[in-house]
Parts: sequence; structure tokens; C-alpha cells
Amino acid sequence: MSEYERSRTMPALPEHVFDQAGDVDRLESWMPPELHVRAGDLPAVTVHEDATGQDAPALFRAEPEQMRLEWGTREDGSYAGWLQVAGIGSGASEVTLHLSFFDEGHDPGAETVHAALESSLERLEEQVRLRVDDGG
Repeated sequence: MSEYERSRTMPALPEHVFDQAGDVDRLESWMPPELHVRAGDLPAVTVHEDATGQDAPALFRAEPEQMRLEWGTREDGSYAGWLQVAGIGSGASEVTLHLSFFDEGHDPGAETVHAALESSLERLEEQVRLRVDDGG
């Protein structure tokens, strides 16, 4: 099993960050660009990966009272992740993004995963900034 985690401070209230991150119709605005999520009957979703051209059944859950998102593969249990938003005062938030690969064959490697985590957090911060600057 491999686990990866990155955190980033964002200049917005945790509710704003969570609302942006947890909107299933806007996941692609911050997730890696090669992944595309189609919502089914939540928590069921389908994830299309450009690299393989395949669709994978997955789960996506938003827990607003905990400011937490959770996702993972639905059938084979090879992959899971979560995003946690926490208020840190002065209108700022800390966002932690965590990925777990339970099947080593699905782990693309530390360098690739760390780059994807950083890029996703940067993209989420940009989306949050745009939303806050536009007044919500």
C-alpha cells in the first residue's frame, strides 16, 4: 500500500472551499485534467481516464458537517482518497488532499502522484479565488 498527502492554505472561509471542492459537477475544475467524473445515483460515479480510455465505477461522498470528501474505486478497492477542509482563522482554510493505493499496480509512483496533488491543490485554490473574487 502507498499513501500520499499534501496540504495547502487557501485565503477563503472553509465553507467556500468545501462548496467549491465538493460540487460533483465542478470536480474537473480542480482534479487532474485527464480524469472526468460523471455523477450517477450518488454516491455512485463513473470516472473516465484519458490515458487508458476506460471508465471505472467509483464512489464519491461529501460530508458537509465534517467538511470532508471521500472517493474511491467501487468494485476492486484498489484506490481511495479524501479531501479535508479546516478553518485556520482570519478567513483562511487549510485543505489536505490524501490518496491511498491499495494495489501497487495502480500506483503511478511518488513523483507523478506528488505532482498531481500539488496541481490539484493549485487548481482548487484558483477556483476558490475566482469564486470569492466574484462574490460567491
